[in-house]
Amino acid sequence: MISFSYLTAQGKKVETVYFDFDKYSLELEQQQTILDFIIQADTSKIESIQIYGYCDDRGDSDYNYKLSEERVNTVTNILTSHGFNKNKIVIVEGKGRVILTDNSFDNLAEIRSKNRRVDLLIVRKNSFGKGIFNSIQEKHNVGDRIYFENIQFTLGSSKLSLNSKKELDKIVEQLQQNKNIEFEIRGHVCCTPSYYNDAIDRETNERQLSFNRAKIVFWYLISKKVNSLRMSYKGCGNSFPLGKGEDIDRRVEFLITKI
Repeated sequence: MISFSYLTAQGKKVETVYFDFDKYSLELEQQQTILDFIIQADTSKIESIQIYGYCDDRGDSDYNYKLSEERVNTVTNILTSHGFNKNKIVIVEGKGRVILTDNSFDNLAEIRSKNRRVDLLIVRKNSFGKGIFNSIQEKHNVGDRIYFENIQFTLGSSKLSLNSKKELDKIVEQLQQNKNIEFEIRGHVCCTPSYYNDAIDRETNERQLSFNRAKIVFWYLISKKVNSLRMSYKGCGNSFPLGKGEDIDRRVEFLITKI
């Protein structure tokens, strides 16, 4: 069984191919689905593609990493052998098993079938849009988003690294110089199936990792004397990938709410 599905997030499209259990080859009919995508895709409007492969939770970890890599290679080879520009493919990675949690056992067969997949994250040119910055500017408008490339998290963690704290200390200085700015702190995650609202925080074993990342930044800023009335925080899950790689997608950003 294999099918193609489409999800849209901030001008980016996630296309997903589902595989049969323990398989990485595609039937001719399903290959045609990918070929149809190649025919319809306007590569002049595509900035990049990231390809990630997954397996369900059954079997040995090493075996499933290899299987997920083979699934990624299958999709990549179909794309490139039929004329898709290989320079547009910036990340090709097998992720191995998608581990189930205690709240995943309803409709187990369906969940496992969705975890046997390859995701293609397609970033369109100019999809970052106006009002998205990687640092605090001299002038902002309400609705501007600021993401910080040097505030990153390890996979599955909401803990701030020493480097992230140093970066936040610099941001505190800027915020104290611009006390009229009010903002919402938004936490983000990468590499989570689209049907989950959030990822699991390995420190708490709760599925609210993006929320916890935003919260820890909120409390760190408070500890540095940033007025709490200027700030709020929320988790956004994996709804807003930036298309710059999974390290950047494990991030927090500020949404300007008042000037």
